[in-house]
Amino acid sequence: VSALARLYGVEEELSEVARRGSGSACRSMFGGFVQWQRGERPDGTDSLALQVAPETHWPELRVLVLVVSGEKKPVGSTAGMQTSVETSPLLKHRAEVVVPERLAQMMRHIRERDFEGFGQLAMRDSNQFHATCLDTFPPIFYLTDLSRHIIALAHRYNAHHGHTKVAYTFDAGPNAVIFALADTVAEFVEVVRRSFPPATNGDQFVRGLPVGSAALSQELVAAVVTEPMPGAVQYILHTKPGPGPQLVDDPSQHLLGADGLPRSHA
Repeated sequence: VSALARLYGVEEELSEVARRGSGSACRSMFGGFVQWQRGERPDGTDSLALQVAPETHWPELRVLVLVVSGEKKPVGSTAGMQTSVETSPLLKHRAEVVVPERLAQMMRHIRERDFEGFGQLAMRDSNQFHATCLDTFPPIFYLTDLSRHIIALAHRYNAHHGHTKVAYTFDAGPNAVIFALADTVAEFVEVVRRSFPPATNGDQFVRGLPVGSAALSQELVAAVVTEPMPGAVQYILHTKPGPGPQLVDDPSQHLLGADGLPRSHA
């Protein structure tokens, strides 16, 4: 949507247009922290995204994506949500009672850069989202056994430190998104590496922003790292909140070649 708008010189609210494609698309029209507003109009024209805070608001916040599977989901997000709306009483309660209160709380935690509150709420809301998937009939299983191992690992890590240092969230899939502050990243990545040793791509296990090395104490390893599962996590993507869609002028960075076909970056 953003690329077409730039191409044709369209200057108007693009979030509502992108929302017709997906909720993820409308949120991606902005950088930083974004709220997707439900809206009230029957035609959905006021269901759009608004930026809560720019990407510079919380410079210490980091994101680790633990990729465990690239396979196609057995139930797509759109089809799954439609079934949940039709069959899950928990989803109705969540939408009417839980989400409005939690949304206000999350906005406050972001404004105040309160990682303890932010992380606790992110994990609780992720858990409840997947509870609605189980409440759907027939039930939908997006989390895998490995996803649950990662959840347990995060809780053991936080319990060892006595407060919330990492927070997980899962969308409609098995890959974990882990929030942490910058000074926690190196240690937690090493915990993940010990728990899920890379099978073949050790030098490519961590991608994206650079991650320093960290030594783990014997006490931490004993409390957090259980039976290793080699190769279970394919790789980790280290990133942080960024800007919205960007115009790339450097041809070497383009995904398509002059012939319009995808370029190989191997």
